[in-house]
Amino acid sequence: MKHFVEQMFFNPQWYHTPLTIVLFPFSLFYGSVMFLRRKLGNAIQYDIPIISVGNLIVGGTGKTPFVIALASQYEDVFVISRGYGRKSRGLREISYKGNILADVKVAGDEAMLMALSLSDVSVLVSEDRHKAIKYAQSKGAKLILLDDGFNRVDIDKFDILLEPNDIKNSATFPAGPFREFPSTRDKADIIVKEGSGFNREVTIENKTEKMLLVTAISNPSRLEDYLPKGVVHKVYYEDHAYFDEDVLKKLLKEYHATSILCTSKDKVKMEGFKLPISEMKLELEIKKEILAQIDTYIKGYIHA
Repeated sequence: MKHFVEQMFFNPQWYHTPLTIVLFPFSLFYGSVMFLRRKLGNAIQYDIPIISVGNLIVGGTGKTPFVIALASQYEDVFVISRGYGRKSRGLREISYKGNILADVKVAGDEAMLMALSLSDVSVLVSEDRHKAIKYAQSKGAKLILLDDGFNRVDIDKFDILLEPNDIKNSATFPAGPFREFPSTRDKADIIVKEGSGFNREVTIENKTEKMLLVTAISNPSRLEDYLPKGVVHKVYYEDHAYFDEDVLKKLLKEYHATSILCTSKDKVKMEGFKLPISEMKLELEIKKEILAQIDTYIKGYIHA
């Protein structure tokens, strides 16, 4: 069922049409509610520049690696994430200026990946973004990055909207992948797509002859273009799911694989596993013109 829905969202086929038609009234209602929420929302302004990196569709568009690449450009940065998939609640400090203060179950996979990837940046997770912003200010933040914050209409911020190059289903949830009507993209300060706004580079670390792909990301079919030769089988978990070391050992034996191939987001949940792991490492290079626009916002905000 999960595969059917993801295919309907990201690569719809003719047999998805009946379900799309049935769900369309619900999508229209959902989109209208989100439209009114944005229209009637009152954005609170803070005396610190806040940059949101988000998207309009469910699933991955490269937000986490984009945040990592952007945060590395500045000093005294606090990244605030909701911490999807974490086992904790409330405001939690995951890292402070690169010092790790929590484990992956407290942080969630994306927040932990950001904390491990950024040596001079602080990472917070919180359902209450306002509380997290105030806490970051009390700790000396000079710049705040909101991970997945485009739909936070209650915060005044600079919105960077990431979009895939090809969107085949433009319906709002539940008939399609959009969180709001597609026209909401006009509310973004910058719309960024791969190629025009950033370039990505994928490398395979510790590559082996026979690899078993194991991943817990949304829309895992997007990995297809980057898979190396030697993948003997693919195992897909729910987004943000955790892994059992014994289960992975059995899968390695079952498919006669020489290593587990996973993304960096998956690998943070395999810490301490005594398994051969091949990692798909993704790095983004943000185009200079995009960084220039962001710099203009930050300098203008500080000056004002």
